[in-house]
Amino acid sequence: MELRKRLNLMWRILRYKPGNLLAHARRELGPNIDIELEELIFVFSTQGHSGASASVTTDMLERLLRFEPLRPLTGEDDEWIEVSDGVYQNKRCSHVFKDKGRYGGQAYDIDAIIWVEPNGATFTGADSVKVITFPYTPKREYLPVSKRSDPDDPGNR
Repeated sequence: MELRKRLNLMWRILRYKPGNLLAHARRELGPNIDIELEELIFVFSTQGHSGASASVTTDMLERLLRFEPLRPLTGEDDEWIEVSDGVYQNKRCSHVFKDKGRYGGQAYDIDAIIWVEPNGATFTGADSVKVITFPYTPKREYLPVSKRSDPDDPGNR
């Protein structure tokens, strides 16, 4: 961010009087509110969002903070980086790979399926992989462990 934009942000922060969002966060999180989270909420509050723009902004921010793409992956050559011999990782989405030795060289998402234990705990594993086609918008499917087809899983015997 260029200096002028940073100075404008600083000036906006210095002049801002905390509003309802920060008060709400403090009520919900109590006295142990994390200072970094408080700072993020404070800065977000200074931006003057309406309900609609706040919703769009928080959705986009969440995806960016999780290193998820905002637009569908194209599969074009410039989206890939070779991470080992013949194995490529997508630069825009770190859980998408292609490997000349797997799935006939087709791209795949290693986090396409998230397994959910009866207690709510989640995990990924070999059964989480899904072959994909482009354009691809990463999405996760949450399935109960009881649907898992892993032959090594004692729950599937």
